[in-house]
Amino acid sequence: MSKRDYYEVLGASKGASADEIKKAYRTKAKELHPDRNADNPDAEAQFKEVNEAYDVLKDADKKAAYDRFGHAAFEGGMGGGGRPGGGFQGQGDFASAFSDVFDDLFGDFMGGGRAGGGRRATRGSDLRYNMRVTLEEAYNGLQKTINVPTSVACDSCNGTGAEGGSEPTTCPTCSGLGKVRAQQGFFTVERTCPTCHGVGQMIKNPCKTCHGHGRIEKERALSVNIPAGVETGTRIRLAGEGEAGLRGGPSGDLYIFIEVAGHPIFEREGVNLHCRVPVSMATAAMGGDIEVPTIDGGRSRVKIPAGSQSGRQMRLRGKGMPALRGGGAGDMYIELAVETPVNLTSRQKELLREFEELSEENNPESSSFFTKVKSFWDGMKG
Repeated sequence: MSKRDYYEVLGASKGASADEIKKAYRTKAKELHPDRNADNPDAEAQFKEVNEAYDVLKDADKKAAYDRFGHAAFEGGMGGGGRPGGGFQGQGDFASAFSDVFDDLFGDFMGGGRAGGGRRATRGSDLRYNMRVTLEEAYNGLQKTINVPTSVACDSCNGTGAEGGSEPTTCPTCSGLGKVRAQQGFFTVERTCPTCHGVGQMIKNPCKTCHGHGRIEKERALSVNIPAGVETGTRIRLAGEGEAGLRGGPSGDLYIFIEVAGHPIFEREGVNLHCRVPVSMATAAMGGDIEVPTIDGGRSRVKIPAGSQSGRQMRLRGKGMPALRGGGAGDMYIELAVETPVNLTSRQKELLREFEELSEENNPESSSFFTKVKSFWDGMKG
């Protein structure tokens, strides 16, 4: 049975570039992979045919020979350097060809494929610092110095890990790739190099200060600017202030997470503040003025309307928290809590009884409620 044209097998035109051939191969390989076609008995043969075609067309010399002589170029040792009969001559050839598509399809997830090599310079880890501030500090903003334990670049070796300015050498096991390959059946599996642990380099003369790591543990003092208006959950990023990188790699970032402590007087809700203020029964009944604190340390006078009830709210515009990214400030809400007097003297009790007898018409809410209660009971009897 005559072989199909290799370009036809891949679905590529004869004038296709190397990138176009590679793209066509990846598409066909994924489409015809046996693992995806368990119900197709011809899948394995078609998959091998695709790999055979790509094995020829991906090589410039083999491709030139095939374009000139066709399949005859690989029969009987003729031209192009191909094996007699062409195609695959066992599991070794299949594994070699399939490793190409394995690199193409999964290289990004396995550390960048062949070309990526070992990571000589590794970025440092990001760090987190939890900072607790008072509500007053959140209102005003502040400059605060914090001490952060972290890894910093070793001054003795400038972060290289090598003593006396010497340069690291290429790992002999992986030739600087940082990973080694092992063949398992049809597949070629890549693993982290056991000699250099994925770095791709070896240090023959480690730095005595950092023992070859290129960084040391140290506590650093950092000045942090906390803007006015921060609230719990606000995250501040300090670029490059995290853990130092390995082998001269860039440092990570430091993230400061803000927690605003509770306050004995004010309760925060976004940019607004709430303040519960107790007032006497007499003041609530007759009305009057009270003085309330504000978060900036000042005072505001609030007029209490006569007949105010517990839970009544009054707003002080602009007396809340500043918005984090500008845009003014929130409001402050005063909530009245009418206070019932306790520990009454005999005279006070006498006056209250007299007052109650004279105030039957002054409690509209009570009158309305008990009227509804009476109607409810009457309805139950009916």
